[in-house]
Amino acid sequence: MVYHKSVRLGANFYCYVWMGRGNNCNAILLSHVLRGERPHVLIDPGHIKDELGEACFDSLTQAISRDGFRVEDVGLVIGTHCHPDHFESVQSVVDRSGALVTLSRKEEQFYDGVGRSFYDAFGARMPEVKPFFYLTEGDLSLGAKDKVNVKVLFTPGHTPGSISLYLEEEKILISGDVVFAGSVGRTDFPGGRPSLLRRSIDRLAQLDVEYLVPGHNTGVDGVIAGKDKVARNFNMVKMFI
Repeated sequence: MVYHKSVRLGANFYCYVWMGRGNNCNAILLSHVLRGERPHVLIDPGHIKDELGEACFDSLTQAISRDGFRVEDVGLVIGTHCHPDHFESVQSVVDRSGALVTLSRKEEQFYDGVGRSFYDAFGARMPEVKPFFYLTEGDLSLGAKDKVNVKVLFTPGHTPGSISLYLEEEKILISGDVVFAGSVGRTDFPGGRPSLLRRSIDRLAQLDVEYLVPGHNTGVDGVIAGKDKVARNFNMVKMFI
């Protein structure tokens, strides 16, 4: 059974909105943006299985396949942060494709610190992979520069090393677990800090955004579309932090 809904927001941008009953994240595929035989970038592949036993990773691979792509052709996996519902199946992607993995340095330090006990607490399988390189603030060079321009933004608060990704030309913001539709990321997990989350949300609210792609589906369609709706959502969530 496929629990992901495919939403295409550009020539190379596919969002896979999680529609299952259990907890899992939305995943994003940037297609044909890398040089070589594995040209796709996968962002936040999510759980292997959620707490209800729903086959999250199998669902994602099927949804990607329906759009004409294969997990085996993923060359890079980006984690907005390393919580199990975003990062657990990274190992499965690497096993199938040999993809490289990247996180922010602070997030890997968090992962190497309390990460294993955090995964154990959720009954998740901790990936045994290491970042090939660390994300830095600013432009992320993906190789095929004519395809997509991605900016990395450090947006801590939910975790110490959380990042968001901004596609300036397409005006798409991938916010991870910083901000959702009508809600914000939790700060009661280890490493969470409400004051930092507030600053991160204030920063993201200044961007020119047509599509807000959050880490979880808390709205009707999983993606907030339209500048006015995005702005209203930022104004609303600021009242709760």
